[in-house]
Amino acid sequence: MYHTYKNGFIEVVCGPMFAGKTEELIRRIKRLEYAKQNVLVFKPAIDDRYAKEEIVSHNLSKKPSIIIEKSEEVLTHINKEVDAVVIDEVQFFDNGIIQIAENLADQGVRVIVGGLDRDFRGEPFGPMPELLARAEFVTKLTAICVKSGLPATRTQRIINGKPANYSDPTILVGANESYEPRSRHFHEVPGKPKKI
Repeated sequence: MYHTYKNGFIEVVCGPMFAGKTEELIRRIKRLEYAKQNVLVFKPAIDDRYAKEEIVSHNLSKKPSIIIEKSEEVLTHINKEVDAVVIDEVQFFDNGIIQIAENLADQGVRVIVGGLDRDFRGEPFGPMPELLARAEFVTKLTAICVKSGLPATRTQRIINGKPANYSDPTILVGANESYEPRSRHFHEVPGKPKKI
């Protein structure tokens, strides 16, 4: 008796800004394309740093993408020909993206999501913690801390040359003019409540 196995699973690529997350997504997209897989690439409309209709890494590698506002818009593009779905900057989506990723993986679609695992405060970002818990595969990347040269796992927001306050808005789309990679001991968040 033969069994047919579905290929669906969830992969998460995460880390701070400047860790190479989008570069890694683009590498995986190229491999899927080489393997003649039908890949759909999505990104949130809010991320317009380098290009409107492409995912673009900080070193300017790029791939065409579908721009969406809400997570359920992913489903309007899915058909039985789709082998893989790649979603960049997944932290900006609503929590509906979690069940969409689960359902697609259950249907045999390879789901690869990339994004920040922590916000500028150093706290879990949007749907990312839940996606990390549900993923079969996790790639956690680090950058280089601009202060210590150590592995950076956090994203430092800078406003007028100073660390952003804990009470500042969570979402501020920017690149190196607003953010720096930092290691744990060089990550500063003035006004952050002390936890016991």
